[in-house]
Amino acid sequence: MTTLIRNPDYSKAESWKIFDTIYRRYDLLNAILSFGLDKNWRHKLLKFVPAKPDVKLLDLATGTSDVAITLVQNCDNIKSAIGIDLSENMLHLGREKITNLNLSNRISLQKGDATQLSFLNDEFDMATMSFGIRNVENPMFVLKEIYRVLRTNGRAVILEFSLPKNIAIKFFYLIYLKICVPLLGGLISGNFKAYIYLNRTIEKFPYGEMFIRMMKQCGFKNVSAQSLMLGVATIYVGEKS
Repeated sequence: MTTLIRNPDYSKAESWKIFDTIYRRYDLLNAILSFGLDKNWRHKLLKFVPAKPDVKLLDLATGTSDVAITLVQNCDNIKSAIGIDLSENMLHLGREKITNLNLSNRISLQKGDATQLSFLNDEFDMATMSFGIRNVENPMFVLKEIYRVLRTNGRAVILEFSLPKNIAIKFFYLIYLKICVPLLGGLISGNFKAYIYLNRTIEKFPYGEMFIRMMKQCGFKNVSAQSLMLGVATIYVGEKS
C-alpha cells in the first residue's frame, strides 16, 4: 500500500488510460464516493442551459455520458449534443446508455481531446465539462478551446471538485480523499493507483477564485462560481461576448 501511495505512476497527459481500466465500476464508484450526490450535482447544471430554441451542446470529458443524457432528457430546447472523451471504453458504455434510452437521434459520442477540439469556431451554444478539467495538463488550453467553439453569448459550464474553505471541514475532507477514496475505489475497481491519482488531482487543482481568474483570462465574461456541499464541488459559469 505504501508503494502505491508513493508511486501512482499516472501522468495527466495519459490520464484517460485510468478510465479505460476502471470504466466498468466508474458510475457505481461515483455514486458511492459522492454519497449519491453526483446525480444531484448533474441536475444543478440544468438551470444554466440557455433559454433559447435549438441549443447545440458540447460535453467535454463526457465519460459514460451522464451529463449529456441528463441535460437532453430534461431540456426539450437542446436540439443536439456531442460528447467527447479520450477513453474508448467509457464511450462504449455511454453509447449503450444512449441507445437504451432512445436518445441516439439527439446525442452522439466521439473520441476527442478537449485541448485540441476538431470543431469549427462558433459552433455551440453551450459547453459543459464535469470532473474532467483537473485531469488535463493545462486547463487554460481547454478553456481557450471552449471559448473558440462557443457562439456569441454561448455559455461554458464547468463542474469540478474543490476544497472547502472551512478549516475543520477541509481537514476531514482531506482525510476522506487521502484514505477512504483510494481504499474504497481500489477495492471496488481493483485499481488502487487510479484512485490515489484522482484524489491528488483534486488537492492540486486551482479552484475558486484562481479558476475564475483563469476563465476571465481566456476571454469569458460574467464569470461566477456556485459552491456545492460546503465547497467539495463548484460549478463555474462563463459567457462568450
